Amino acid sequence: MRCLRFQAMEVVSMTHPGEQFYPEGVRWDAPIARGTLPDLLATAVADYGSRPALEFRDRPISFTDLQARVDQVAAAFLRDGIGKGHSVALFLGNSPDHPINFFGALKAGARLVHLSPLDGEIALSHKLTDSGARVLVTSNLSALLPMALRFLAKGLLDKLIVCEDDDWGAIGTPQTALPDDSRAITFQQFIAGAAKPAQWPQIDVEDVALLQYTGGTTGLPKGAMLSHRNLTSAVSIYDVWGAKARAERDTVERVICVLPLFHIYALTVILLGSIRYGNLISLHQRFDVGAVLRDIETKRATVFPGVPTMWIALANDPSLERRDLSSLAVAGSGGAPLPVEVAKVFERKTGLTLKSGWGMTETCSPGTGHPPTGPDKPGSIGLMLPGIELDVVALDDPSRVLPPNETGEIRIKGPNVTRGYWNRPEETAEAFVDGRFLTGDIGYMDSDGYFYLVDRKKDMIISGGFNVYPQMIEQAIYTHPDVHEVLVIGIPDEYRGEAAKAFVKLKPNVAAFTLDELRAFLTGKVGKHELPAALEFVDELPRTAVGKLSRHELRSQQPSPTVQHSPKLATGGRS
Repeated sequence: MRCLRFQAMEVVSMTHPGEQFYPEGVRWDAPIARGTLPDLLATAVADYGSRPALEFRDRPISFTDLQARVDQVAAAFLRDGIGKGHSVALFLGNSPDHPINFFGALKAGARLVHLSPLDGEIALSHKLTDSGARVLVTSNLSALLPMALRFLAKGLLDKLIVCEDDDWGAIGTPQTALPDDSRAITFQQFIAGAAKPAQWPQIDVEDVALLQYTGGTTGLPKGAMLSHRNLTSAVSIYDVWGAKARAERDTVERVICVLPLFHIYALTVILLGSIRYGNLISLHQRFDVGAVLRDIETKRATVFPGVPTMWIALANDPSLERRDLSSLAVAGSGGAPLPVEVAKVFERKTGLTLKSGWGMTETCSPGTGHPPTGPDKPGSIGLMLPGIELDVVALDDPSRVLPPNETGEIRIKGPNVTRGYWNRPEETAEAFVDGRFLTGDIGYMDSDGYFYLVDRKKDMIISGGFNVYPQMIEQAIYTHPDVHEVLVIGIPDEYRGEAAKAFVKLKPNVAAFTLDELRAFLTGKVGKHELPAALEFVDELPRTAVGKLSRHELRSQQPSPTVQHSPKLATGGRS
C-alpha cells in the first residue's frame, strides 16, 4: 500500500503527555493514510506478487492467486446485479473463503455484513433484516449451513452461495448437503463463466465497506457503519505505530490467525494488516493450544494476536515452559481486558511480555497501545495511538473534559471512528458529543497519558472477547414455558473474564430446572458463548420506580462470585 496510490493523507495535530513515550521517530500527528480496501489488496499484489499471503491446511495461496480469486468473485457479483447499494452477508469461519469473498464483494462495490457463527438465530435474523442483505455467502460445513438454510426457509434471502470446504483439502469435517432449491447454489456454480467487466465500479473512500454489528442492553444489535476510509486509516494507524519495530526486524512475519475473521480485531490487525505488510497469515479454523504451539515451534511463527481466554489457556498449559517459543516476537492481547496475573504468569514462563490495548468495533479496532519501552503500568490499556484523540468527560456532562486521574467516560475521535449506526439516526446522535464518540467505557488518564478502564456504562457482557447481549439471552429464556420473568447480568469468570448469569422467577406451581437443562433448552436459540454459566431462582426481581426490571439494582445486590470452570466448559476462546 504505497502512499502514492492513496488519496490525500490526513494530518491532525494535538499535544498530549503520552507522546513522550512513543517509539523513536513516531509522532502523534504523523500522516494517516486513507484509501479503499480493493486498492489496499491491489497494491499488496503489485508489491509482493508470488509471495504467500495465506496458508491453510498447509496449502499456500499467493498474493497473485488471492487477487485472481477475488476478481472472479467480484465479476460474479456484478454479473448478478449485486454491487453498489447492495449488502452481502458473510456467514463463514476461518478459511480462505472469507478473504476471497470479503474482497470480492467489496471490489464489486457492495458493503459487507459479518454474521458470527457463534450467534443464535434471533440475532442473526435481525442482522440480515436490518442490513438489507438478501445475499448470503456461507459454507457447507454442518456448523454453518443448517442455520443458513433456516434463513432461506424464512424468506430472508434471495440467494445463498455455499462454499465447499473440501475445495481446500478434505479433512473429514461434518458437512451438510445442499437442498434442491434454485436460490441455493455452490460457490463454483456462482463464479462459473463470470467475465471481468470493462471497468470496475468506482469506490469512494467514504463508501460504507462494512456493517459490523454491535450493541448494548437496549434494543437489538446495531450496525456500525465502517467506511473504506475508516478501515484503511485503522491499518495506517497501526502502520505508523509499529514502523520502527518492523524496520528493526526487517522480516516477513508469519502471523497466527485463530481469532475469527468476522471479529473486528482479527479483521483489522491480522487480515488487513498482514496484507498491507506482505506477511503470511497462518489460518486456523479454531483455537487449539497444541496447534498454536506447533505453529510456533515447527513453522516458526513470529506473531500471535489473541484474546485473554487464549492466553489463559496457554499460560495454564503444563508443557509451556518446555516449548521452544524463540521465534515468537510479538504476543498481543485484545478483545477484552487482560487479567494482570495472566500476563505475569505468561511472562514468567516464557520471558515474553504480554500487554493489551483497547479498541472498539466502532473504532475499527485501534484506540490505545503500549509502547515497546516506557513506564511499566500494570492494568493500563496504554497510550492513545497516533492520529487518535482520547479524553475523559464527566458522567453527568459529556461535554466537560476532566483533568488527569479523574474518572469519567472515555471519548474518542479519529479517522478510524465510525460515523454512526446504520438506520439509527437517534442513537447515532446520542453517541457523539462535540464530534467525539462516547465509548460507554468508564476510566481515567494518568499524568503520563496512560489510560485505565474501571467499568462500563453498558450492560453488555464481554465473554472471551465476544460481545454478549443480556437482552438476547433473556428473549430466548422467556420462550421456556416455566419462566415468568428473567434478568441476565455478567458475573466474573476466571476463564472468559465475564459470563452470563440468569436470575429466573418461575411461574406458579412449576418445578425448578437445572443449569444443564436450561443450557440444553437454549442451545441453538442463542450462541454457545451466550449460554448462561450460572443460574439462580428468585421470588422477585428488582424494579425501577416505574416498574421496569432493573439490572442495575440486581448487580448491586450481588456478592460478585467467580465462575469456576470444569474442563468441559473451558474449551478456548471460540467456545
